[in-house]
Amino acid sequence: MRSQGLGTLVVLALVILASIILALFVPLPTWGQSGKPGAPKSGGDFSSTSTGTKVPPGILVKGAWSSASDSVTPLPEDGNVSNHVFSDQYFGITYALPPDWEEKYKGPPPSESGRYVLAQLRPTDTFKGPIRGNILITAQDMFFTPLPVSNALELINYSKDNLEGDYKVEMPPTPTKIAGRPFTFFAYWSPVAELHWYVVATEIRCHAFEIVLTSRDTKLLASLVTDMDKMKLPAEAAPTEGKGGGEVPVCIEDYARDENVLARVDPIFTEHKFNSVPVRIIIDREGKVKHIHFLSAFPDQAKAITDALGQWKFKPYKREGHPVEVETGILFGRANRPKTATAESTTQ
Repeated sequence: MRSQGLGTLVVLALVILASIILALFVPLPTWGQSGKPGAPKSGGDFSSTSTGTKVPPGILVKGAWSSASDSVTPLPEDGNVSNHVFSDQYFGITYALPPDWEEKYKGPPPSESGRYVLAQLRPTDTFKGPIRGNILITAQDMFFTPLPVSNALELINYSKDNLEGDYKVEMPPTPTKIAGRPFTFFAYWSPVAELHWYVVATEIRCHAFEIVLTSRDTKLLASLVTDMDKMKLPAEAAPTEGKGGGEVPVCIEDYARDENVLARVDPIFTEHKFNSVPVRIIIDREGKVKHIHFLSAFPDQAKAITDALGQWKFKPYKREGHPVEVETGILFGRANRPKTATAESTTQ
């Protein structure tokens, strides 16, 4: 009983932490975690019809967690700060923290809509500046976003177009370069709170990768943006073109369409649950599933899906006549976003 109580407290703490992060640092649209148009209408179950109580969108389901089929393949959420450097092997990013900055808290697990908080950075107690600020490093999986956007540039434009009335645009989405790679820069502020937000975004492996800077001091924000030129980024990074390839798999949305699947076995679930299960898979050059990443799933769901995907066979994907590895997304359960009729990748 004591361990169950502790587990409940941990989950509640994560939910509260996630809410605080989004409230403090990202007052932009909540990307599918609110009840606004375009957000999931229900959590979905694993039947063809939906009955019973629905889980409110944006709530972490107790027991559902991120996991993977192996411990070797890098995952988006594996980014960490060590020796004053943030690095994320999945995204191929290295970012030396500014002097007198630190990571104090780890972010929550990935959401059902593929939202990641990769790092939260803030000044240390020895910070010499007159006004403090915050740095939030995030990523949005473009396969599972509930919004009508398909790349990082469209996501930033959507954010600008859907700012709440209390916020004012300082600079509309503008092309820029950081560490030699294309980014989109967007700035807005709150006249009431006298807070400014500088957002830089690009796309890597079909994820919108964002760094959100917050402070009352625009000189501090400008210096933080300049300092980002020291980052190391993959060659593919670009607001509309970050589709993998080279040393990592090519990412293709909805590759699990019928015309690409040669053999399919549906997972067998022991009970119905009211959550969608977003899954990223890597398909090898022979068309077999070599890696499975569950963004959010119960253990029994993960096992059933893993057993099923192990029997799937895909048509090998070729570039310039040579087969290459492919990374794609599959949503098991009821769809959590009707993006377009052709973009559905839901398996009932």
